[in-house]
Amino acid sequence: IISVREEEEENGSRQRDDGSWKKIREREGKDLLYVERCQQHRWRCAEVTFTCSDEAVCQHWVSSIREQLASNTSRPKHLLVYINPYGGKRQGKRIYEQKVAPLFTQAGISTSVIVTEYANHARDHLKMEAELKKFDGVVCVGGDGMFSEIIHGLIWRTQIDCGVDPNSPEEALSPCSLRIGIIPAGSTDCICFATVGTNDPVTSALHIIVGDSQPLDVCSVHHNNMFLRYSVSLLGYGFYGDVLSDSERKRWMGPARYDFSGLKMFLTHHYYEGTVSYLPARGIIGTPRDATRVKTVLAAVTSKVKSVCLGFFHPESSGEWRTIRGKFLAINAASMSCACPRSPKGLSPAAHLADGTTDLILVRKCSRFNFLRHLLRHTSKDDQFDLTFVEVHRVRRFRFMPRHCQSDSDLELDLHENSKRQIFSQICKDHPACGCAPAYSSWNCDGEILTHTAIDVRVHCQLIKLFARGIEELPVFEDLTNPCAI
Repeated sequence: IISVREEEEENGSRQRDDGSWKKIREREGKDLLYVERCQQHRWRCAEVTFTCSDEAVCQHWVSSIREQLASNTSRPKHLLVYINPYGGKRQGKRIYEQKVAPLFTQAGISTSVIVTEYANHARDHLKMEAELKKFDGVVCVGGDGMFSEIIHGLIWRTQIDCGVDPNSPEEALSPCSLRIGIIPAGSTDCICFATVGTNDPVTSALHIIVGDSQPLDVCSVHHNNMFLRYSVSLLGYGFYGDVLSDSERKRWMGPARYDFSGLKMFLTHHYYEGTVSYLPARGIIGTPRDATRVKTVLAAVTSKVKSVCLGFFHPESSGEWRTIRGKFLAINAASMSCACPRSPKGLSPAAHLADGTTDLILVRKCSRFNFLRHLLRHTSKDDQFDLTFVEVHRVRRFRFMPRHCQSDSDLELDLHENSKRQIFSQICKDHPACGCAPAYSSWNCDGEILTHTAIDVRVHCQLIKLFARGIEELPVFEDLTNPCAI
């Protein structure tokens, strides 16, 4: 239930004869507004009108429902909302004002709205200025980039308040107390697809209103004991890093730049040499190659997952690190499925949202034809890991070191020079010395470029919570022919 309102006549007087409720003539008025599940994981508002011959009974029902809603501590009452007016198709402000704000008003949620004016405005405000104790949650209206701003500001603020050093890769980070809501309004809405199942703003708003809570793992990325970024979805080196770097230079093309850069990087077919070290996950449920997708951690195993998270042992003393050396077309770490409209299953369909692990996917050097087979499996039902040149490991932590380790300044200079030459230039096959192929790629961290190549990545179990519940897949939710099934 979203809200309940007592019926009144058009002139404002209460119906005294039979105590019945009639349709409210106000524009947004409803008798009883509640959530109704629709197809494709979407939620919608529905209404029902109750009638009763006894006015006292009617009033008792209204009061009881309102008391139940008010006593529900999981439902937010005060929200801090950040709107990105420039993301996606620049529709963030309109989407919030027309589709979301009226629902929050109906549910009795008060909001403090900030329209961001520059990049990282929301991050900086959360870090330094926001009075977080006044709110029950933080909501971002935008795409994955806006969500990244929110988590960076909120996690950093939480660590400083708790006396934790975010720059230390060995520190166990303190979980954030405030839940985060996402109203999708960007060009990519990967987080919404993986945690709700759709990028529909109304559905996301309703999850916030009813007070859903979905814990989420967060990866911290460090370089030489220096904090770089947090990641919740994809860390990609090689192909996905190159696509992002090339597309950033073609922003004038709009969303089409991703298709163009993807084709270009596929044709250039760059590979990169390096060493991957990882700490395997122990005592967890499932594997990256499970046939059944697991989108969330079930309540029955929550205690087990938490015990595994709390039992994260010190990596240096465990002696369980494993090392892989080779030539790679892509190195990807997926902390969630990374599903989107073009890839309904995502990069790792069986990735868990909150078990303290990430799926490390290594695509070794192979022919263009074989690499195309791998890419096409992201859009099909075939097992995308069932290829000889692809391997996947569920890990708690991993490190990558390129073959030739240089200083940061030399590496950034090499990357800059290589970016000038990368135009369908690879002709020969195995001669990096001739300048046809770069020696280094860059990391794609949730859609942001990391020029530091050597990184240390650690998964922090259930560091944040979203206003979501994972993707529901019970058959009854699709039985729309029987209203009683809802």
